Amino acid sequence: MGLRRLRHERLHPRHPQRRRRARRWTGPGDAGALALPPFAGARAPRRRVDGARRRRRSPPRAHAAAFRRPRDAGALSCGRRGLCGAPSARARGGGEVDRAAEERRRGRRLCTAAAGRRRARAPHRRDRPPRDATQHPVPRLGLDGIRFTDGPRGVVIGRSTEFPVSMARGATFTPELEERIGDAIGVEARAQGANLFAGVCVNLLRHPAWGRAQETYGEDSHLLGEMGAALVRGAQRHVMACVKHFACYSIENSRFKVDVQINDADLRDLYLPHFKRCVDAGAASVMSAYNKVNDTWCGHHRSLLTDVLKGAWGFDGFVMSDFILGIRSAADALGGGQDLEMPARLRFRRLPALVRRGVVSMARVDDAVRRLVRTQLRFAGRGTPARYRVAAVACAAHQALALEAAEKSIVLLKNDAAAGDCAPLLPVDVERVHRIAVIGRLATRRNTGDRGSSRVRAPAVVTILDGVRAAAAGRGIGLVESATDDLGLAASAARAADLALVVCGCTFRDEGEYLGVLGGGGDRRTLRLSAAHERLIETVAAANPRTAVVLMGGSAFVTESWRAQVAGMLMAWYPGMRGGDAVARIVFGNVNPSGKLPCTWPRSEAQLPPFDRHARRVRYGPLHGYRLMQAERRDPAFWFGFGLSYTTFALGTPAVDGDAVVVEVRNVGSQPGDEVVQFYADLALGSDPRPLHTLRGFRRVSLAPGQSHVVRFTLAPAWRVVHVGTSANPRTLRTVEIGP
Repeated sequence: MGLRRLRHERLHPRHPQRRRRARRWTGPGDAGALALPPFAGARAPRRRVDGARRRRRSPPRAHAAAFRRPRDAGALSCGRRGLCGAPSARARGGGEVDRAAEERRRGRRLCTAAAGRRRARAPHRRDRPPRDATQHPVPRLGLDGIRFTDGPRGVVIGRSTEFPVSMARGATFTPELEERIGDAIGVEARAQGANLFAGVCVNLLRHPAWGRAQETYGEDSHLLGEMGAALVRGAQRHVMACVKHFACYSIENSRFKVDVQINDADLRDLYLPHFKRCVDAGAASVMSAYNKVNDTWCGHHRSLLTDVLKGAWGFDGFVMSDFILGIRSAADALGGGQDLEMPARLRFRRLPALVRRGVVSMARVDDAVRRLVRTQLRFAGRGTPARYRVAAVACAAHQALALEAAEKSIVLLKNDAAAGDCAPLLPVDVERVHRIAVIGRLATRRNTGDRGSSRVRAPAVVTILDGVRAAAAGRGIGLVESATDDLGLAASAARAADLALVVCGCTFRDEGEYLGVLGGGGDRRTLRLSAAHERLIETVAAANPRTAVVLMGGSAFVTESWRAQVAGMLMAWYPGMRGGDAVARIVFGNVNPSGKLPCTWPRSEAQLPPFDRHARRVRYGPLHGYRLMQAERRDPAFWFGFGLSYTTFALGTPAVDGDAVVVEVRNVGSQPGDEVVQFYADLALGSDPRPLHTLRGFRRVSLAPGQSHVVRFTLAPAWRVVHVGTSANPRTLRTVEIGP
């Protein structure tokens, strides 16, 4: 009786459950910007007025429906009078922006920008494209609202094309290819309802153990800037592009609390130039990072966001926060230069009260709104609507582009002759090889990268086993499969084959975005392979000297314990939805490997800067990667820019020609192939006064046997000593001294 009676009794107004029922839902994806009307779709609580009960009247609807994918930020929408968006077409938007600001002053609305995500949908709904995310666009301004999707290895909505991860695309050293990838991503984003792609990640890889290393392009600022700018150019033919994470973000596990200490010279010369390159390319938006820089949260950092980004660089787009904990205080964030809180109005809900109290100036609010409106107007109506049909998503042309990127990204690290052979192990000699063993669990897995915010669900993924099986069958070569890490089965398979391929490396459980209690991801605990994978390689190599290892992962590995035991090594990265085909085409010689390492591979972790994945405070200095190896005279296992080929290239003697250095490169081998010619200048960067070889240019050239090409690099007036080569290894670079 007691329980039954309690169920029907009216709860006390202060009862916790009553408060829980009455609480207005603003939605986890209510990604506010500068505004705060309540969520129109939520049920308003009842309250007593003069003894009567009535329902509070809901204000006009101003929120956007979220994208249907769990990781998508949903959409930013603009209210009919308040605005969240942004031009460039000042002639088109200036007057409207001023009128909008005046409307807010009259108290109709500060600004509304809702962008967020609802609860995860059932898997069968992920194939559907999202509905129009903006319930209330502003047609009189030509604004559709901001609709966010993440990256960077493709569009995270629906079943999109999954390209190789950014680190793999950095290994191509081909900005033209990256621009084409950006174009494809922009088309697929628009076709699925998004108009902002937040996948231009250009954080400097200070240490290869960083969990999200796979999302950036490497350890060199120049390479980052060129590849990031190319992705911006390609994507912004169709959608707005957001560059992230500004700045000094390179530790994952402690990203919400770490304070990066760095002096101005190191920050200016090493950790910011690649962001400026993307801003100069016209990036619409910049996302601030979670971490602190010199005791101030990046989302509040006036020096970074206002003085440098908006002031010195002249950035006229908008700044958005990273999700949830990207800002900690509305007043500090807006005052520091933040324009948009993502993905929900958590702190910015207090803005009206802060404006009324004079804590936040209305001029700063107006500036943020103008930036949002200007950017939206600049992109409104861009592109031809007929291009953005759902049929464009994961179309044959985009999948072929993913295959091309994977082929050009794979790095041949070692290709020796096995014991008793006189020719290199790869490519497969079909006259001698009749059975191939494919060994390792990763050979059968859809191992395409992290499963955090960057996860793409491709309609199909070709595993390495799938690719090798199809290629071998087409050549009449038998296949011995051992899709397990069992040592006994692996040894038996290796002995039964003429060539053994061992597939090892990392998965999303070993590295990626830190997911905390959800498990997986985070910074790597070690750069070595797991003990199980090292034993697997040693066992297979002992059973068959004609063994090649295919590595999968997002950055460098330490391979000293087993490298000498195998004849061949390929770094396949996380190669995307056509990665298995790419690996097979390289193993069988259809494609000549041409990838180059975008990060240094050390002999041991002692050669690298210290890395504490749980650090609360860390100091970044001027040296890391290949510049550290030079300065400390260390010899890594593989230098930045290194990569072998099935053919041989010869560089001529570089010479000064006016304001440029020219060098001839010739294919002196027997197969067509690509070479990446790299140009280094002696520069003292940051707080280190030593002039060290620093990448300042690169060119990919395709040459048939016997063909040559002259590569030209433009000189800067301050450069006095420059070097040309095919990696950062000082012993292989050719030096040119420039006259005074």
